[in-house]
Amino acid sequence: MRTKIRTLLPRFFRKIEIREEDRVSLEPVFGIKPRIYLAALYGAAVLGIFFFIFFFPGIIKPGVLGVFSSEPSGAAVRVDGVTMGSTPCEVFIPRGDHTIRFVLPGFTGGEQELTAGGRVFGSAFFPQRIFVSGVLSAPDPKKALALAAEEYIRWSFMGEPTEMYQIPRSLSEGAYQVGPAAADPWVRKSLEEVLEPCLSYAVSKASVRDILRAKVLLDNNGLSPSPLTVLKSIQDVSRRIGNTPAAASWLAEMVPGPGEAVENSPWAASVENAPDPGRRDGTFRPWGAPPAGGPSGSLPAGDLTVAGLRFIPAAAGGDPRSSIYVARTVISRSSWEAFTAENPRWSEANRGSLISEGLVQEEYLVPVDHPHYPAPAAPGLSWYAAAVYCRWLTTKLPPGLSDWEVRLPSEAEWKNAALYFKAQNTVETLSFGKLWEWCADPYIPLEFFSVPEGSLPGDLQSADRSVRGGCWINPGSPEGVDPALRGSLPPETSSPFVGFRPIIARRGIGGPISLWQP
Repeated sequence: MRTKIRTLLPRFFRKIEIREEDRVSLEPVFGIKPRIYLAALYGAAVLGIFFFIFFFPGIIKPGVLGVFSSEPSGAAVRVDGVTMGSTPCEVFIPRGDHTIRFVLPGFTGGEQELTAGGRVFGSAFFPQRIFVSGVLSAPDPKKALALAAEEYIRWSFMGEPTEMYQIPRSLSEGAYQVGPAAADPWVRKSLEEVLEPCLSYAVSKASVRDILRAKVLLDNNGLSPSPLTVLKSIQDVSRRIGNTPAAASWLAEMVPGPGEAVENSPWAASVENAPDPGRRDGTFRPWGAPPAGGPSGSLPAGDLTVAGLRFIPAAAGGDPRSSIYVARTVISRSSWEAFTAENPRWSEANRGSLISEGLVQEEYLVPVDHPHYPAPAAPGLSWYAAAVYCRWLTTKLPPGLSDWEVRLPSEAEWKNAALYFKAQNTVETLSFGKLWEWCADPYIPLEFFSVPEGSLPGDLQSADRSVRGGCWINPGSPEGVDPALRGSLPPETSSPFVGFRPIIARRGIGGPISLWQP
């Protein structure tokens, strides 16, 4: 073996002989020797690489890197009208004169002129930076927080966040932004009025965390909390929850650990059978009981017919006097045609214009060809259309009923009317369950948290409205309609599954929140 290795080694380590025919030599170019022009080529290549790395980016794209900040933060940065990011952020700004604007809903100010220069050498690695800051102010802090609350409400319908999407902390960010204004006690009170109804939309753990963070920030004027203010915030929230019927089951679901202990606590048992508040003023007056010192007008004891539409008195709470009258049926096509005869804007012929205004959809007044459809009902009436019809029908009331009005029922009124008539075995006569029926209320997921009159935040005229009752396409019968069944739809919805049933009620008594004027 060793002999064989000794024999092979010289073959691998022997000197390689270069023959004359294997030699390659470069010829001079224009009399320049190869060692000179090769050195020049190599040098030019190095210089070219150096140029394209350190000079070329600054030549073709001159400008500066703007470092933007604002007080409060979170404002959109617009450069010459184009949104480039939100503070704090870094944005490239081309060389030249520009208009910089910081934009935050509900805030003003923050516009300035900027002249951007920029270096040529090394701009790709260490660009010239320019620091730009803006200060914004809220002329109306309540309105600014209401805009954040409106976004919070819309996100509440998304449920818990997942890996696919995350929910922004809209409400608490709004509280941080207007926080300094809360140092004024009067402003703080108005901000708390915006925050309070948002509790009715805290339907997920993410939304609960957002509203609790907002409460703490408001109590600290938008600054970092102290132990005492955190304790005060917890006490305020606990007091609100403790006085709310059905909040025990909600709290048991939202609290991750001791949820079962909350659900089985004496407190939960004490509020389990509490009356449904039903009223937007937060009171617990039994439904159907007339208020003290009632209005001058009074409804007759029997049925009432207005513009061909028959209403039946609905009494509850053991009081023989009626607080409202409920239409026997949903609005029929003939009733709607009587309305459009005086209001041609809402006629079928004007459907296209109403669609362009966002008041109805394509199925507005389109006939429904289905054997189970309650044919007398006018098809595809939107919430907006229902609200206008009720206002028109109010003008048809007898002169002696000037203190009364025709309107859509609140959810509580609809629910109690259905329960009352179901107990009287008149549900089928009143055709409950044949169509979903519009209610006046914006849809509130947690209806047991009462919302004071007129306190819903933001411009919610386009918020989803509540519907009740089920319809002909659903299984079951009118006798089996569940008064607790509820849903929500955008107010412009025109659907063959939705109609409305107006009521006659005293003005300003137990009414829903009105957010839209036709």
